[in-house]
Amino acid sequence: MSRTLYSLCGTDRARPFSPHCWKVVMALKHKGLAYVEQPLPFTAISEIEGGVSKTVPVLRDGDRLVADSFAIALHLEEAYPERPSLFAGEGGKAMARFVESYSQTTIHPAVTRIAIQQIHDMLDPHDQAYFRESRKERLGRTVEEVAAGRDAEIRDFPATLKPLRHMLGHQPFIGGQAPLFADYIVFGALQWLKITSGSVHLPADDPVLDWFERCLDLHDGEARRIA
Repeated sequence: MSRTLYSLCGTDRARPFSPHCWKVVMALKHKGLAYVEQPLPFTAISEIEGGVSKTVPVLRDGDRLVADSFAIALHLEEAYPERPSLFAGEGGKAMARFVESYSQTTIHPAVTRIAIQQIHDMLDPHDQAYFRESRKERLGRTVEEVAAGRDAEIRDFPATLKPLRHMLGHQPFIGGQAPLFADYIVFGALQWLKITSGSVHLPADDPVLDWFERCLDLHDGEARRIA
């Protein structure tokens, strides 16, 4: 069965950077499923599969089309139950929902404020115009106005990861002794930051940085190859 993952890139198609797409990359690798990735610029997303979604990731899995990273993870869990689990049961699904909420309400806004100028600069002129307009509508400020506070955001960024840092004192992954989809949710956010800004902006002795490095090494180092 053929699988195609539609993801997001700038002018360099070899450096897809969407946090949500990285969740799915890691989920596919976790399940041991072969796929072909097709990174696209922002303004080409509406053309995917007849306009099935305005956002990526979108996964074509044989005759199935699934949009949204969490929906894709649920699909993979249901369609391939014989392969390693992404959730380890209903409790793992509930945990992942909580982690997703934490990531999107706390980590993602901070990453946006740190990397917004770098993301803009990765895009071609047509996508830059789209990015400027859409982010001003979403954030109420221009790219440059948001980027002006970058140094303060980098200084404060480690504090956004305090819950993860505390948990890592008890176990190596959010999923326990091995990663689950909940790990890939937070990993996707930090991989987005690393690819776009060049760093995860954490001190060398931070347990979260150690966790991130462990995640980079998962699945034959696929994520490290890009980061």
